[in-house]
Amino acid sequence: MNKHNQGGYTHENQALQHRTDHRILKEDEAGLAVKELCRKYGISDATIYNWKTKYGNLSVSETQRLKELEDENRLLKKLVTGQALDIQMLKKINAKKW
Repeated sequence: MNKHNQGGYTHENQALQHRTDHRILKEDEAGLAVKELCRKYGISDATIYNWKTKYGNLSVSETQRLKELEDENRLLKKLVTGQALDIQMLKKINAKKW
């Protein structure tokens, strides 16, 4: 796998983002108001609630691993889609009478 993901971020940048996401969730758990977190980090309250739902009980490393697996899954789905199209094309070619 190359060092860049689909968004153009390096793995180091992704790791920093995971820690930032986790830090925001920790601040929320510590009692900082969601609206204040939104202003502080320039994100929507829906983003924070989505993160809480998805990552609320995970550690930083678990969160990072989950995101890596999601990225890998997205890549594999693209590969399968490409192969399915290739198979469909080959079936059409084989169906023609030469």
